[in-house]
Amino acid sequence: MQGTSGDNFEYRGPRGNGFVALLLIIAGLVGGIVLLIKHLAYDPSAGTVLFLLLWIGLMLLCFKGFMLLEPNEARVLLFFGTYRGTYYRTGFRWVNPLLTAKPVSLRVRNLNIEPIKVNDRAGNPILIGLVLVWRIGREGVYRAVFEIDAPGRLSAGHRMKILEIFAQAQSDAALREVAGCYAYDAADGADGPTLRSSGDEISARLEEKLSERLAMAGIEVVEARINYLAYAPEIAAAMLRRQQADAIIAAREKIVEGAVSMVKMALDRLDEEQVVSLDADRRAALVSNLLVVLCADEQAQPVLDAGA
Repeated sequence: MQGTSGDNFEYRGPRGNGFVALLLIIAGLVGGIVLLIKHLAYDPSAGTVLFLLLWIGLMLLCFKGFMLLEPNEARVLLFFGTYRGTYYRTGFRWVNPLLTAKPVSLRVRNLNIEPIKVNDRAGNPILIGLVLVWRIGREGVYRAVFEIDAPGRLSAGHRMKILEIFAQAQSDAALREVAGCYAYDAADGADGPTLRSSGDEISARLEEKLSERLAMAGIEVVEARINYLAYAPEIAAAMLRRQQADAIIAAREKIVEGAVSMVKMALDRLDEEQVVSLDADRRAALVSNLLVVLCADEQAQPVLDAGA
């Protein structure tokens, strides 16, 4: 069975327990050497000696078929350039020694995308960074090894480095696309989710976009989250002043709302208990004084009218 583009399947060819195969190969090698010595001493016929030499060479070749797989590791097996399957079973194993085994790690990896400058939906320049948790999926081993172009024959470490560079480039593109669909915060006129307030929704959108982009390389996205978010330096100071102004306005609104309710309560109590009878002018002066006292930033100083 040969693999087509993107077709990953488990190896089903000759294979076995490595320890059993080791004992059999050693027995065959020792037996061949003993027979060769015996025939060279007593019956040195060319045909028998040639057969025993070939047998010993075959036993030595069989040592090439041993491989050791740890958990979350795989081997891509090739027969003279033809894909024969992926081997996943862990432990000390033996396969056809004519196969070439390419090691592939299926372990989880972490990629920290440095903050990049993008424009949010409102057009504001912002800095946004991403942390990506990824790995090669079991069904994506073929694509990870054969779909991504790389110069020459690569070791396992170099192959993972190529995949990391690919993941980083695609993460930058996905991050720009997603960040451009949302406003930085609600102060930018957004009536829906924003980058600051909707972390879970943004992360889900990022994972969806990254899964689409990285699937061609057999990469499975475990998690993607924004780990840095800020306005760009050229507008950060102005945005900070705007946020401070918004906070001051909100606080003033709360203060005025409370002051009005307290003045109303004071006038109602004065009327109910008939403490004093106020005409319209004195009522307006009382309201003005109470609002000044309640809404002022500094403590009000009382002024006594001694001439009344």
